[in-house]
Amino acid sequence: MHHRNPVIIDLAQLIGRTPDAVTFKLVNFASLDPRLKQKGMEKVSKLDKRVWQDYMQNWDDVFIEGEQLLAKKKHTTIEKLYNINLDEYEQKEGREVARLVKVRLNQEIFRGAVLTNFDNQCCITGIKMIELIVASHIAPWSKDDKNRLNPRNGLAINALHDKAFDKHLITVTEDLKIKISPRFYKAQDLLSIKQNFIDYDGKSLITPKKFYPDLDFLKMHNDKFAVKSSLISD
Repeated sequence: MHHRNPVIIDLAQLIGRTPDAVTFKLVNFASLDPRLKQKGMEKVSKLDKRVWQDYMQNWDDVFIEGEQLLAKKKHTTIEKLYNINLDEYEQKEGREVARLVKVRLNQEIFRGAVLTNFDNQCCITGIKMIELIVASHIAPWSKDDKNRLNPRNGLAINALHDKAFDKHLITVTEDLKIKISPRFYKAQDLLSIKQNFIDYDGKSLITPKKFYPDLDFLKMHNDKFAVKSSLISD
């Protein structure tokens, strides 16, 4: 976060502020994040704290609202901002179009935030081919509708490990270690199993750039993993 960052310069021009002013504001927000431990100005305003809490407690609605404001400032729509072609939905009825576009928009926003957080690479293997990387929810999309866009609820994982993560055959512990199901050790003579799973058991996840996975989400996934692993062991 510095005034020479091109993203900060663009945002400053868009909202009529100086890059230094935008940088100071970002540092203030960062000072409210206990994981970043970024020292901000001595007195963070009540409004800064309220904005921070709004985002932390209600990612989905506030995030979308922010993106809509950004699109308006750029004299475009949020759909165009995320390259969503509305012509794809021309055969659908109005209400169904709105629902499908919202789902697609949520997916694109979440994917962008999660992949950026892990520097566009798989956080398990380090693969940097984004065509193979999935923005995987830790707490399932269908189970937690208030954290569908929360980047703390996401991991950038390649498609193979995403499937295994979804089926609770692998998990990520609260200290960000990869843990695999005992089922894989029963097939450890198979080279692909060894290379793709056993070799990663106990290794550290690639560190996210900003948003660390929420520990409560990880614990929920760990608990389901433990139940499934115990059934396999039995």
